[in-house]
Amino acid sequence: MASTFWGMLIKNFIKDDLAARLRSGQQLPAKLTIDALAEHYNVSFTPVRTAVTELINEGLLEKQPNRRLAARVTRTVGRRATREWKLPEQPRDAFQIVASDLVRLSLKGEAVYLREEGTAEKYNMSRSAIRNILHRLAGEGVLDHVPRRGWRLRPFRQDDLQAFVEVREVLELKALDLVWPRLDSIELQRMLDANVLPGSSHDLPRVDETLHEYLIKYSGNAYICEFFERQGRYYRMLFEWEDHDRATAMETVRQHQAILTALLEKNWSAACKLLSHHILNNHPILSVIGSVGDGEN
Repeated sequence: MASTFWGMLIKNFIKDDLAARLRSGQQLPAKLTIDALAEHYNVSFTPVRTAVTELINEGLLEKQPNRRLAARVTRTVGRRATREWKLPEQPRDAFQIVASDLVRLSLKGEAVYLREEGTAEKYNMSRSAIRNILHRLAGEGVLDHVPRRGWRLRPFRQDDLQAFVEVREVLELKALDLVWPRLDSIELQRMLDANVLPGSSHDLPRVDETLHEYLIKYSGNAYICEFFERQGRYYRMLFEWEDHDRATAMETVRQHQAILTALLEKNWSAACKLLSHHILNNHPILSVIGSVGDGEN
């Protein structure tokens, strides 16, 4: 499970960070207690307890009678020690893990309520850290904050997707019409080069979605921009999640390449047809989910 994976990541980071500081003589958190360490790393108690237990078992820490922790290693101070015990980088994908989990839950079509305390415990994070993530997801249209009830997850609806896609097609084609005289061939070529099919079965396709943002931004129409800013965030996250499927991502790359090639060749008719087809038909996983009510791929 993603939450278990995140718990392992953060536990390993805490353990490695403390071990490096203990061995090299670098500054430790002000207080070596479970509570203080949880506050210092902005996580729940669980990963801290596990990391501390492992460090005690390895002889780097010891628990004193007053329940505080103390170092048991002889510190080697100096440049050589600093190089040998480089501090680890903190995991940065907590938002992506939580977002991916909630998108999958949303795709089941149920308006689930989330509590900060329970969600923080699930992901081994502090309440302040999970609150920041939930606020970001609310900004993306995935959640709504309901006073005294927590956070309500936006349920996926096939009818909503279809309605959004139909309006999106009209507005993006209008954006293309408006930006057509000002198309930048250098920027179009950059976007074409950024969409790359895999060279082997071991490689992943590289999907670049900036074509859509480019058309909307440079259309110069404030109402088109406002629609996608207000209504498009939730679906943008769904489309990004859908591109985690290899076959879907490869088809997205092919369609982007075809549209951008037509734009570079100044082929208006072909560009419009290809863009329309891409918007209306490039959601195979979401279409299946909508028909069977299953959030797994």
